[in-house]
Amino acid sequence: MPVYESDVCIIGAGITSAMLAQKLSELRPGLSINVVEAGRSIFDFENRDKYRERMIKYGENPWPGDFIEDQAAQGGIARTMAVGGQALHWGGTCNRFSEEDLRLKSMHGLYVDWPIEWDELERYYCEAERRLGVSGEPSPFPEDRRTQPYPMKSMPLTWNLIRLKEWGDKSGIPFQGVPQAKNTIPYDGRSVCLRCKTCDICPTGARYSPDFTFKRLLAEKKITLHDHTLIRKLVHHDTKNDIVAAQGVRRDGSGSTVEYRARVFAVASGYTWSSHLLLLSKSSRFPDGVANRTGQVGKYMNGHAFTSAIFELDADVYPGMNPQYGLISRRFFRCAKDKPYVRHDLRIWEHPREALRIKDNNGQMLFGDDLVNDWRARNKRGRARVRAYYDVHPSLNSELTLDPSTRNQWGDPQPKIVNRLDDATQSRAGITKEHIHGVFAQLGRANNAKILSVSDGGYLDHPAGGCRMGTDPAASVCNSYGQTHDHENLFVVGAPTLPTAGCTNGTLTFVALTLRSADEIVRRLGPAQPRREERRRE
Repeated sequence: MPVYESDVCIIGAGITSAMLAQKLSELRPGLSINVVEAGRSIFDFENRDKYRERMIKYGENPWPGDFIEDQAAQGGIARTMAVGGQALHWGGTCNRFSEEDLRLKSMHGLYVDWPIEWDELERYYCEAERRLGVSGEPSPFPEDRRTQPYPMKSMPLTWNLIRLKEWGDKSGIPFQGVPQAKNTIPYDGRSVCLRCKTCDICPTGARYSPDFTFKRLLAEKKITLHDHTLIRKLVHHDTKNDIVAAQGVRRDGSGSTVEYRARVFAVASGYTWSSHLLLLSKSSRFPDGVANRTGQVGKYMNGHAFTSAIFELDADVYPGMNPQYGLISRRFFRCAKDKPYVRHDLRIWEHPREALRIKDNNGQMLFGDDLVNDWRARNKRGRARVRAYYDVHPSLNSELTLDPSTRNQWGDPQPKIVNRLDDATQSRAGITKEHIHGVFAQLGRANNAKILSVSDGGYLDHPAGGCRMGTDPAASVCNSYGQTHDHENLFVVGAPTLPTAGCTNGTLTFVALTLRSADEIVRRLGPAQPRREERRRE
């Protein structure tokens, strides 16, 4: 069995892995870093136009082969396993959380506080925005104060968003463009966004995706990337608590086993596969898996709930103008202590008009000008999609477990995720619904708007958790740096460490926390040493 040795072994190759590898290589030049990914590398930027065309014409996945057939989580909302991870597909939204997310217990007597101060997290937000290349404009609320400006000016609002912002502002709710990891000027060697409506696969490279970072690190020989390699188990020392190896199998058709040894291991496998690997890593000393002495791995799986509405309003809105770009209001990120607890963001996007039809309401066939006139008559008013992502808190048994009834080809039980909300969240469900409907009604009073439909999301979006951070090992898996309580040289980074998912997109927070973890990993590695080349031995 081949054995690869390095200073740091990063398991997973998504956005947090890319940011961790990049920063480690900068902080400690000469550090040997192995990045191990179960999926394949998709380093064919020159083919993006072709993939985009097939997505538009035939509805195909624009990232061919970005998943593994027998690696799937029941209850998960995404299956991407490839170099780049979910950030191959993401829209680039980079909202910050607010201080309230970190102080739920202190400020509202709810759930738990995060073991990190806001001012420190804000500093890493600035670094994350610089590394990703975020374009945005400052929030109008003083509580959202920034210590550094965005790297780039905000994406210009389209005609549609200007009209929809006027509508929102008229209702008394201030809106602005959503911050995004999309270039409004040439940045970090990547092009400017041309607003071509296919953010799922950006043909210009203006939207950040981790493949750019990995390709650069490989070209500069700062990392070694092992793709098509599924890590199945972390192995601990016989007598100490340190992790000494990560064992896996090659997915290149050979089925050969492989082992990675390192001074530090960082699990960067996302909210599903990080907990899954820790649970799989059972032994006689750790019968419930590594980093799991107190049974916290896979617990407190979280995300935020959402409610959406479709509006019709007096506004000249012509769908199809960069429809992935939207507006956000942070008005409701905070909740007065003397009010029922409800926190949410508020988003607006353009919404498609009614389609052409070949029969009218009486069943008569429509041809030529009659068909066009019918369509115009039904689309005299604009339409908008509005959504509120609202804060909910998980219970202990909101969990990821191993499902023995579903296994991959190697016999590993696959993950099963069941989200459950704590009692306090469930008790305020009615108040939350009433509040959000009231906000929709407030919007409806402007521009003669009419609510056409309201719907609740059937899942928790922007999921996280499973290895939550904390100071008490009995109620958490790792500390605020992602360092596990049970194993000093084992870190979990990114989404799994979040105690809650806040009330807006979490990617920027995942990255900020990971950059903070990088500082701690370097501190733990100690003084710089001569470069340790990756070594392979049989």
